[in-house]
Amino acid sequence: MDLSVVIVNYQTFELTRNTINSIFEYSYPFSYEILVVDNASSDDSLSKLQDYFKDKVTFIASKENNGFAAGNNQALRVAKGRYVLLLNSDTIVWENTLENIYNYMEKHTDVGASGCRVLLENGDLDKACKRSFPNVKNSFFRLFHIPTNSKDDNYNLDGLPDDEIYEIDCLTGAFMFMRAEALNEAGLLDETFFMYGEDIDLCYRIKKAGWKIIYYGESKITHLKGASSKKQKNKLIYEFYRAMYIYYKKHHADESSFLVNIVVYIGIAVLCVLKLFLNLFKKKS
Repeated sequence: MDLSVVIVNYQTFELTRNTINSIFEYSYPFSYEILVVDNASSDDSLSKLQDYFKDKVTFIASKENNGFAAGNNQALRVAKGRYVLLLNSDTIVWENTLENIYNYMEKHTDVGASGCRVLLENGDLDKACKRSFPNVKNSFFRLFHIPTNSKDDNYNLDGLPDDEIYEIDCLTGAFMFMRAEALNEAGLLDETFFMYGEDIDLCYRIKKAGWKIIYYGESKITHLKGASSKKQKNKLIYEFYRAMYIYYKKHHADESSFLVNIVVYIGIAVLCVLKLFLNLFKKKS
């Protein structure tokens, strides 16, 4: 098996169906399998997907929802491909995207993971598809929306072209095309993260293991993210800031002073509380 495509479904029948159909729409010069993990959906999305795709897709039913990382790991443990693709259930894969990145990975054996240009529904770039690793300084500039001309502080790599191919630090978990060998060396997704931060952490470990991470901007997918103006569930806000805490504690706390750590932890907590407070006044979607 050349490629294993892993998708986590949670009560998104139509979105997941459309994502899978966007893969089936094209033919490929490699063999592949699609594994869908249902994260204990409380609706009938799993049964509807099973009825719709029959035996063309392998389904794994979780008994409980332990998060995005845990869901993906269930499929990664049984994936047969030489490559694995983590793909969000709210994406549409464009023609030639999988083939182009597969061919690139075949030619560049030092590359552990590749991403593509990820477009939002309105055509804008999803900036999470090409990033630097977060640190205290660039996170400060980003969180407080402070402009900077320094490349070192450019978390979203805005100064680099969107449609070219080059090495970066971090991809988005919405589309991570990985060499199974690199994933085996780096380890599976860290299930301490519930639904944010696990992609950054995995990219960090892949690079630490000596592999390159590539942004392949010549190929695209569409990511149907929800509009930021809509009211967010408090759980999602909490998990976003919790992921910041986990990532910092795991990768930066030991190399920072006690005072810096305290300031960072307090800063994350304050931002989380502020965001939850402001969310009270947003209209429900």
